[in-house]
Amino acid sequence: MCGIAGWTDFRDDLEQYENVIAEMSRRIAHRGPDAKGEFYDRGCRLAHRRLSVIDPANGAQPMSFGGFTIVYNGELYNTAELRTKLKNLGHTFDASSDTEVLLKAFAEWGEGCLDRLNGIYAFAVWNRQTRRLFLARDRAGVKPLFYSCYGCGIVFASEIKALFACPRVKPELDEEGAAALMLLGPARKGGAGVFRGIRELRPGECAYFDENGLHKRVYWQLTAMPHTEDLAETAEHLGFLIRDSIERQLVSDVPLCTFLSGGLDSSLISAVAARRYAENGRKLSTYSIDYKDNRENFVASEFQPDEDAPWIVKMSEYIGSEHTNVVIDSPALAEALDPSMTARDLPGMADVDSSLYLFCGEVRKRFTVAVSGECADELLGGYPWYHKPELLYAEGFPWARSTEKRAGLLRPELARRISPLEYVRNAADETVRGMSCLDGESREDTARRRMFLLNFYWFMQTLLDRKDRCSMAHGLEVRVPFCDHRIAEYAYNIPWEMKSLGGREKGLVRRISEKYLPNDVAWRKKSPYPKTHNPSYAKLVFDRFVKLMSEPDRRLTILLDRSAIDELTATEGRSFSENWYGQLMTTPQMFAYLIQLEMWLRTYDPKILF
Repeated sequence: MCGIAGWTDFRDDLEQYENVIAEMSRRIAHRGPDAKGEFYDRGCRLAHRRLSVIDPANGAQPMSFGGFTIVYNGELYNTAELRTKLKNLGHTFDASSDTEVLLKAFAEWGEGCLDRLNGIYAFAVWNRQTRRLFLARDRAGVKPLFYSCYGCGIVFASEIKALFACPRVKPELDEEGAAALMLLGPARKGGAGVFRGIRELRPGECAYFDENGLHKRVYWQLTAMPHTEDLAETAEHLGFLIRDSIERQLVSDVPLCTFLSGGLDSSLISAVAARRYAENGRKLSTYSIDYKDNRENFVASEFQPDEDAPWIVKMSEYIGSEHTNVVIDSPALAEALDPSMTARDLPGMADVDSSLYLFCGEVRKRFTVAVSGECADELLGGYPWYHKPELLYAEGFPWARSTEKRAGLLRPELARRISPLEYVRNAADETVRGMSCLDGESREDTARRRMFLLNFYWFMQTLLDRKDRCSMAHGLEVRVPFCDHRIAEYAYNIPWEMKSLGGREKGLVRRISEKYLPNDVAWRKKSPYPKTHNPSYAKLVFDRFVKLMSEPDRRLTILLDRSAIDELTATEGRSFSENWYGQLMTTPQMFAYLIQLEMWLRTYDPKILF
């Protein structure tokens, strides 16, 4: 995994801007600590920061071939198959890197190469003959690619912070960005970077930029198709896809581990990985996260019925892994709110982000690559909003039921201009406009397809943002096997009665998992990403919020009504009766999000355009 950046301008040859591209590269150096490279051609500059995972001795970037130059961030999991096809077409290869395979695939098939890729990627290719820049992002949106256009030019990078190194891009916040921060955050609209003028390629989207401007197209989307397999065939088919995806993603020339929470998804990945390692005479390393004094303070809830710790021990012993448990204390968790925000360039999932940020820092001390269980819930019916009719058929987003409460925090004149309820409803409706369905589908089937798309393009993207920035901030590559586009395509069309086999969340996956896991682990009730239950953390973030709001240079009042802030502090958050976001962001996480928002306004100091 790496970091990429570039600048193309058709009226300026960019020769004098070497220092700009160098600074853009420096700002994403954490994504690729092993090597750096730059490329210059008239009107185009490219930069690359490399994290060496496959063929560390070769694969330096930017890489050129036949008039094309590429900068690439990602991993291809079908490199061997592509290399064989290209060899049969007459291509030769100097090394085993997937970068060379991708570059020659583009030279051979052009944009059509995207249809042949299995992997996670964001890349740019400069064509020196046609003077055209091509950009692409993977189907699931695992790897980021932000950009900003201005007439005759475009600036792009893996992270927003690198864009601001270019004099053509300024941090600005308009009403649309304010609405996203306060009504959608930590989520954001697909294709939007919150800052005015900053965009992101959507999952499954590519583009080219030439003298006529930017031209984008969707090269992949979820399509409804009849499901003709019975239950046994479906289980076998999905089981193959999951196992194949996991095994493909174990390929690495540097140390690799898995994340293990004791839940279904991470346990399945770790079990498959441990079997493959054992076949080669190796022992898998696994990692988990916990919090100081969590056992003493844990309180069971509908969303988190039991602790992870005993299940982690059971699974590690069952698969024979070398296990490391990373324990985080409340002060460190609270302090990491700031660096996890700058890693993301935006306020995020509060301590859910900061804990992952700290956790990845510990993992990186021994490992360069990790494999994680994100996205099974979104694709295979793991969340409660798939199962509860009042959420399945509700307008807007099922994990964000706090719109009215959030709107009540806004400055009244800003709330009037934004129209909060309409804004959130439209954001959801735009996502499913043109949704692919089969003729004659029931109201329930249509609702479940809608829920699938909302999860894929919103909730899943928020988690992938979090995982990419918090891991790559430490130069740790995290792979997500459930994000394989083949699994997404297949899951989109699996009938609900199969997905929810036995009336359970991810019932079909549980059935598949029985051949790899102890039965009680395979059928354990879903437990979300672990968070701290230590009351000391809640006190730390509340006290810091009060302190920040008492300072004369506070910035949050740009967005929030002063009286609403006073009510939050007077009631210690009890006046905000809804979860801020999803299942995990409750009162302490609301204060932590507002702290991140305050520090974001101070750190990035955007020009306010409303």
